[in-house]
Order: sequence, then structure tokens, then C-alpha cells
Amino acid sequence: MTSPTHAQQLLSHLARTSFRLGLFKLSSGGTSDYYIDCRTTTLHAQGGRLTGHAILELLEENGIDAEAVGGLTMGADPIVSNVATASAWRAQANPSAPLLHGFLVRKAEKSHGTGRRIEGFCKEGARVVVVDDVCTTGASTVNAIEAAREAGMTVVAVVCIVEREEANGRPAVEEAATGAPFLSLFTASQVRAEHVKQLSAAAS
Repeated sequence: MTSPTHAQQLLSHLARTSFRLGLFKLSSGGTSDYYIDCRTTTLHAQGGRLTGHAILELLEENGIDAEAVGGLTMGADPIVSNVATASAWRAQANPSAPLLHGFLVRKAEKSHGTGRRIEGFCKEGARVVVVDDVCTTGASTVNAIEAAREAGMTVVAVVCIVEREEANGRPAVEEAATGAPFLSLFTASQVRAEHVKQLSAAAS
């Protein structure tokens, strides 16, 4: 029997620790009968490790060549660190494997110091991937795309862990990405199905 992939293990972890059924108010102002808090997974020791490797593998599968990953604080923060660290581990085992550095986008420019909006890696002309945890309306992802481009970087792909499959989410991100692929590790339906499967297994 083959071992489950990093993505398969991550799906199981998300369904177990990050998915909840109930009535919830979303940041978009709407309501939903489920809620996904990816940070309980991305900030978990094992969940974070799986996140980093699963996203690296997704980028490799889609032929994405980049120098860095980044996104809007704070949903993207642990994702960025996990992917950067996973790339360093891979490079240690295989020196030809690329390193992906990290950058974080502030919601507003600093009012002190350098006044920068982007922290970490920031190089004009660099090929970067914008990441986010959950895509609902796509607003935070679009915000990060715009900030990266304003800093002179080239967005070559956009990745979210879970796409909620809202009518306006993907179109908004794809419009802002202007040709760069928008990739998701999972849809909300997939996480929900795995969650229900785990509940059924626990009850039997």
C-alpha cells in the first residue's frame, strides 16, 4: 500500500482540526453552515509541515518557477513560513532544488521606520507566488496581488489552501491575476466530505 501524499494527509488534518459545522457569520458579511479556520492547521507543527510540502508539490505539478511566496497578513503568515522552510529542507537534500523565500504584505503601510508595506523578500522583477488560506470573496488575495505588483514583482501564480467556491471569489482573483494561474489545494466541498467521513468513522 502506498503512503498518502502530503496533500492527502493535509486534507485529513484540515477536516479534523479546521472544519466546523454550524451557523457562522463570515468576514464577507454573509452566513454559512460551516466554517474553516485554516490557521489551526497551518500553525500546528505537523499541519504546517504538510502545508509547506503540499504547496511546493502543487507548484511543481503545475510547472511554476518562482523565487518567493507571500501574501496578506495574517492568514498567509504561517503558509509563507511553512513553504519557505519546506523549500530549504528540500534544498538541503537536493542542492539543485530551488529556494522559495517569503514576504508578507501589511494591510497598510507602516507609519514609522522604512514605511514599507512588504516585509521580507522584495526584489523588483522577481517571480512570486501569492498565497492565502481560504478564498471566499478573494479580497485579501487581490490585495496581496496588487501590493506585490506595486513593489515591482511579477506574480506568476496564486495559491489558496481551500477555495470556498463562492460565485464571486475565483473570478475576482483570476481577473486580478491577469493570466497567472489560480490554484487551490482543496475545495470546501472536499474538506466537508472528508469531515463527514471522519465523523461517520468515529460513530461506527
